[in-house]
Amino acid sequence: MSNSEGRYSAGSVAIAFLLGGAVGAGLATLLTPRTGPEVRDRIREQAHAVRGEAYRVADEVRDKAGALLDKSKDVIEQKKAVLESAYEAGKDAMAREKERLVAHMKSEKGEETSSEKEEA
Repeated sequence: MSNSEGRYSAGSVAIAFLLGGAVGAGLATLLTPRTGPEVRDRIREQAHAVRGEAYRVADEVRDKAGALLDKSKDVIEQKKAVLESAYEAGKDAMAREKERLVAHMKSEKGEETSSEKEEA
């Protein structure tokens, strides 16, 4: 639950807080001198409150995850564009180098042909 710096994420802290609160509230409810129906009502109320808080935290986490997903998509699109332009630049450079080599080979072949003619 911790990252490499020893810090805890907000979600981890919220979940730990909720679990600690639920355990503490449950123990307090069970250890107080009350009648059975009072204890059941109190447990029901606390369970309802914990459930509401859990929904709130879940909604918050979902919102943050959605924002992170959107940001990730943007970063991926940017990196994709960079890679595509690098690929195109490499393809163009390869085509230019190929043309240069073909021209060089033709010029060398032309020199060999002219030197063969001189010998004959």
